[in-house]
Amino acid sequence: MTISELEIRIDELAGIHANEAPPDIAREAVNEVLAALDRGAVRAASRDKEGAWSTHAWVKRAILLGFRIGILADYSSGPFSFLDKDTYPPRTFDAAHRVRIVPGGSTVRTGAYLAPGVVCMPPMYVNTGAYIDENTMIDSHALVGSCAQIGKRVHLSAAAQIGGVLEPVGAVPVIVEDDVFVGGGCGIYEGCLIRAGAVLAPGVVLTGSTRLYDLARENIIGRNEQGILEVPENAVVAPGGRTVSGPFADQHGLSLYTPVIVKYRDRKTDAATALEEVLR
Repeated sequence: MTISELEIRIDELAGIHANEAPPDIAREAVNEVLAALDRGAVRAASRDKEGAWSTHAWVKRAILLGFRIGILADYSSGPFSFLDKDTYPPRTFDAAHRVRIVPGGSTVRTGAYLAPGVVCMPPMYVNTGAYIDENTMIDSHALVGSCAQIGKRVHLSAAAQIGGVLEPVGAVPVIVEDDVFVGGGCGIYEGCLIRAGAVLAPGVVLTGSTRLYDLARENIIGRNEQGILEVPENAVVAPGGRTVSGPFADQHGLSLYTPVIVKYRDRKTDAATALEEVLR
């Protein structure tokens, strides 16, 4: 089937009750979508020439349909037990993919695309629907959630968490654009778009409802008209705090965590993040 025909088929199947969907037809359609996701031929969201991102809801419907029709399968290895839906086995790679997966317990689920030049340090996990572009590094204990979109030359440092967004199907997934540096222990969750060149210092946590304080430009960034928290291009974000008002808070000197844009990327910042090329 063509991509257009596949989209129509998935939308038809998604509207049928799970027990009534023809199993052979549903499996064929889901398998085709997952294979296209593996190749990077389709993706859960894409960017237009003006920089706006849009969600392809039918792709998410296909992934959800795969969970509906899948049955539990045993993928155990030796003394380690692994049980999952048979529609989502772990992906296998060979040298032709030009993806470097360092031994030590990493897994990429079927339906996730890893472009040539991606480096995976153990252990890390990439969930179905994710798209990871060329020359990105996924460091140890990092997670790339379902349908997350990661650009070129991104560094996801150790223990970075990129949230997954499957439902609602129209919601924009977590997006990290090209040349972004995500520090160790960062969390980027539902409703976030990190624009190109941004740097997140270790420990920064962002959600769609987070308020981001921009010291450099003296403004406060919240959700935009699409309900997305958008970190500007080349912003350097660090963990910060703001004072809590009220007698009890004053008595105890309380403050709340808040992320702060401390500056915008310059030559000194670029030198600090150039370690990525050395590691390669």
